[in-house]
Order: sequence, then structure tokens, then C-alpha cells
Amino acid sequence: MSIGRDLQSAIFRKGLFGHRSVVPTEPSALAEAAHRAMSKEAWAYVAGGAGQQRTVEANTAAFDHYRLVPRMLTNVESRELRTTLFGVDMPAPLMLGPVGVLELAHPRAEHEVAAAARATGIPMVISTQASVPMEEVAEDLGDTPRLYQLYWSKDESIVESFVRRAEAIGSDALVVTLDTHMLGWRTRDLDLGYLPFARGLGIAQYTSDPAFRALVEERIAGGGAGVRPGIREIPAALRAVASMAQHHPGKLVDNLRSGQARAAVETFLDVFSRSDLIWDDLDRLREMTDLPIVLKGLQAPEDARRALEHGVDGIIVSNHGGRQVDGAIASIDALPSIVDEVDGRIPVLFDSGIRSGADILKALALGADAVLLGRPYVYGLALAGAAGVQAVLEHMLAELDLSLGLVGCRSVDEIGRELLG
Repeated sequence: MSIGRDLQSAIFRKGLFGHRSVVPTEPSALAEAAHRAMSKEAWAYVAGGAGQQRTVEANTAAFDHYRLVPRMLTNVESRELRTTLFGVDMPAPLMLGPVGVLELAHPRAEHEVAAAARATGIPMVISTQASVPMEEVAEDLGDTPRLYQLYWSKDESIVESFVRRAEAIGSDALVVTLDTHMLGWRTRDLDLGYLPFARGLGIAQYTSDPAFRALVEERIAGGGAGVRPGIREIPAALRAVASMAQHHPGKLVDNLRSGQARAAVETFLDVFSRSDLIWDDLDRLREMTDLPIVLKGLQAPEDARRALEHGVDGIIVSNHGGRQVDGAIASIDALPSIVDEVDGRIPVLFDSGIRSGADILKALALGADAVLLGRPYVYGLALAGAAGVQAVLEHMLAELDLSLGLVGCRSVDEIGRELLG
């Protein structure tokens, strides 16, 4: 079996007849093509990071610190990428990471991503900030594995409701994102004055949730009102209200008349996340569910130690793609010390900076059990919907497969730090 050679050959054969894919295989070309296809607001939100973008840049540049040392004459004619994680069989140590507001890249958002996941068998981590309710995404996924990513709301009834819904859709684990309890200083969004949530985008998990809707009804009954615009601000305010109504469930006219959409946005902004959580709060989450609990956003070995003490089932080494703290440690540089701290007791996953199959191989060599892909698949989504996401995944897997053989390994189980020079 040779995923890489088969895809490589298919691309070259099509090239004989002048066919060129709309989804480039070269990472910078993929980003450039997506940039041209997306609005300035969408590009700023998806591609941008915190402050001067130094952590975003460090995440990718740091992969150059680690060099692969190929081994020869090891008989790698047949190779195997399959692995198992949280009791789930996976075609490769790769997942689609949680990315919010996917409707910025494609109007069908998670519907298209789930179709690509189903076609490839790659597990999908469904975001709390999704554009499509989790139940619809789960239906699109069919039997494909899925995890649910939880942002811990200020309102505990919403937290518990999200957990119950995640259980009901057959989630294989609960991924608790810790590093976004407040938004980082995202300069590209700030300079555009653009926060998608404030316009009703990316809050479908909330507007489809009974606990959240109850809070909205309380707000409307209480007559709560937002800031009133000045005369010159009225056109922009009307456009914002129209966006809220357009993205809220139900008919546009009804949403405009009832004020439901605006009340939902204001309620979301009130309850989105909280910064007073401490380690002991994880015990309360454990009481809510039997699902495996995976903590996303760890960068310090000390935090990995605390996670073990509180009995979590997995860790994702991540700095949120550089979107939260400018000048933070590159995620790949944080990985080895956390792997050493965990010492095989629970799975350690990785994200932030993966742009190629070779990057995946390096993360695995440093001890990651699997990686989560972010921006690249969103770029594929912007270019060609489900087909674009599937193409990005296939490119990643093909390069991983070829690189695996070229360094002298027959399976992902054979990957270790001895591959790094």
C-alpha cells in the first residue's frame, strides 16, 4: 500500500492532459490562493494571530530546528499509517482541529468539512464556535469519529448542556480549550473592527442550545438593550443587525421583528468564556461526563504534571496557532518537555504550525501521538469546499507516507526521536 505514490502518480498523469489542481500542494501557494479567494475580514480572522504575529511565525519557523536523518536499506515497500487513540481506530495520526466561524471560508462551513472527514475517515473535532449545530455535523459525519471541543462558558447550565449534547452525538472525547478564556490582542481583526461573533457568525452551537435560548428569553423579557448608535453610525449598525438576523435560526423577517438575533449575540458576548477557572474545576467537569477529557492549550511541563494529577485522559500541546499570546514559545518547541513529563501515561497530541506531511512526521518523532490540522484545511475549504478540504488531507497523508518510507520506517509505531539529528 502506498498512499503517497498513488496520489503522486495520479497528479502527474492528470498533468499530462494539462490539469492543475485548484488546491496547491505547496503550503505557501495554498495560503496565497486562499488569501485571494477570501474576503479581507475572513483572511484576517483565519490567518491572523496575536500582536505582531511573532508566535504565528515562530510556530512554523521552529520546525527548522528539527532535522530528519533518513535511514537506508530498511525495506519500506509497504507502509502503515493507521493508529488508535482513545480507543478509536484512525487511518492516520491526524485529526481536523476545531476552527471556529468556518462560514467565513465557505457558506456551508462544517457541512463541507464533515463531508471531507467522512470521505477520508479522518476524525473531526467539532468547535464550540461552529457555524453549524453539532447534531447536523454528526449526521454529516456518519460513522466517522468525532470529538467535541468545549469552551467553558460563564454559565454552568450551558456547559452542562453542551456536554450532554456532545455525548448524544457520539463524541469520542471532550476537548477542553484552556488558552482562550479571553481573546488575545488580535491586531488584524482590531484594525478592521471585525469580530464575527458580534455579527451573529460562529455561534450556532449556542443558538441551537436550550440552555442558551432560555437565557436569551430572560434577556428579552427583562427588556435588556445594547448600546444605541449615533446618527452617523446607524447604517453600519443596521448592517450588523441584518447580519445577526441572517445568521440566526428562523426567518429573517421574524428575527428582525422579535429582536431574538440581537439578544442572542448580546447574551453570547456575556457568557462566552471565563477567566476564573482553576485546576479543581476539572473535577466538576469529570462529574458531568464519562467521556475522556483532553486538555488543549498546554505549553508548560508543570501544567502537564497538574493535568496528570487531575486524571485527565489526554493533552494537546498548542498555543492556539499563535492567536493568543504574541511572542510565546513555538508549540513544537514546547512538545518534547511535555512528552517527557507525561512519559507515556496518557496520549499527547499536538497542534500549531503544521503545514505539511513532513511537519507531521517531525511532531510524531518528538513524541506526539497524533496531530491536529488547522489553517491549511480552512484554506482548502475556501478554495473548493469539501473537495478542497479532502485534497489538503490527501496531500498531507501522501507526504507523510512518502516521508515515512524515505526516512526508513514502515509504520508510525517505528517513529522516534532517533530520526532527528
